[in-house]
Amino acid sequence: MNLNQDPSPEKPYLSQAIEIAVRLGLLLALAGWCLTILKPFIPFLIWGVIIAVASFPFFDSLSRKLGNRKGLTAALLVILFLVVIIVPCILLADSLVDGIRGLKERYDLDGHLIPPPGDRVQDWPGFTKPLVDLWKSAANSTQAFVMEYREQLTDFAKWVFKSLAGVGLGIIEFIASVIIAGVMLAYAKSGGEAAEQIFVRLVGRRGQEFVKLTETTIRQVVKGILGVAFIQTILASAGFFVIGVPAAGLWAVLCLVLAIIQIGIGPVVIPIAVYVWSTSSTVAAIVFTVWSVFVLTIDNVLKPWLLGKGAPVPMLVIFLGAIGGFIATGFVGLFLGAVILSLSYKLVREWINPDPESANQNTSAAPK
Repeated sequence: MNLNQDPSPEKPYLSQAIEIAVRLGLLLALAGWCLTILKPFIPFLIWGVIIAVASFPFFDSLSRKLGNRKGLTAALLVILFLVVIIVPCILLADSLVDGIRGLKERYDLDGHLIPPPGDRVQDWPGFTKPLVDLWKSAANSTQAFVMEYREQLTDFAKWVFKSLAGVGLGIIEFIASVIIAGVMLAYAKSGGEAAEQIFVRLVGRRGQEFVKLTETTIRQVVKGILGVAFIQTILASAGFFVIGVPAAGLWAVLCLVLAIIQIGIGPVVIPIAVYVWSTSSTVAAIVFTVWSVFVLTIDNVLKPWLLGKGAPVPMLVIFLGAIGGFIATGFVGLFLGAVILSLSYKLVREWINPDPESANQNTSAAPK
């Protein structure tokens, strides 16, 4: 009898199955343990990847100008991002505090938390009378108005404060993620190769195409959703400050939150336009209204153009993925949802037509 013979082929199938199950169980336990350890850092890592992917073209261009010094370029980019984030946040927070302080001073002075309508509302059409009466009631007796609509106002206030708290927490996470993104950018080449190897193992020879799809989708969402939200907020805020709207900083923050979560800035801009018509001159009101209409509708042009420009999948897929991801998982879902839905779309297309090149060859070789 040969004692050196490998006994594994003679093992019963049940023993082999148990051995495989034990090994898989150990691997799953190890993976779960790793996820538990990394769980506090996962949001920062995800945001770091998103920021690194979105800013890589600029990083690559700047790196070439600095003699391909990746570490120096990454450090400069991190400093630039922190300045771009922190300075506007400080200015916006200062304006927000001033706006809230101004509302408090107004209430302490005359008991009007809501500014009363101007004399020009008397010239408005008759169908606006219920709106004007509600406005006067809210301005003249704030406490009575609050008591009458306390449930609706409470729900709205909770939603506003929850959104503001989420934005504040998101800014803190964003600052930490920028630093992580700087480290990732410094090692972008090796990171890109690792991502490509992972996709090749998962989907085969077209792994590089899926890596490119992920990068492009993230950049499309950054430009098409976050970029448009910031553009609309800046333009709307400019109109608020120029026309002299009270608590302009507060309304600017609300515009930014509503634009990011894809509700739109209309719930803020439209009431302000009504207020301007009741308190300002006709020329100023017309100019502000025209400007507001421009700001409200600009996303209808910018968003499809930025989301669809150079996109490897239909713009509708990216948009639905971003909005659905946001509803399902929050702010980071804007990116994860768009990436996952885009990858799924490409996988389905690959499943339907697994080898388009051979299909094209067969078509061209067919008798005419």
